[in-house]
Amino acid sequence: MDEAIFEHIPDRSRYEIRLGDSRIGLSTYRDEDGRRLFLHTEVDPDYQGHGLASKLIVFALDDTRAAGKRIVALCPMVAAYVAKHHDYDDLLDSTDIAPS
Repeated sequence: MDEAIFEHIPDRSRYEIRLGDSRIGLSTYRDEDGRRLFLHTEVDPDYQGHGLASKLIVFALDDTRAAGKRIVALCPMVAAYVAKHHDYDDLLDSTDIAPS
């Protein structure tokens, strides 16, 4: 498999995984009141099982930290990741927010 490229696409409110010219995964978010609400994460089925979703989540969470924002894990994949990896506990906010 080629080298995966991780990108932040702020004008589309998402992070992407690319292989060459193809987008093979994404994580969408909404920024609100100094928080980044993670809504959905997916990886193309042909590329699942290689840890790419976890790498994308780490990329997105690290970028969110660098931007000085808090994290709200509405996306089940992001929520599961932060529940197992406590590196982001200091940035987590409540998920008591209705997704739009």
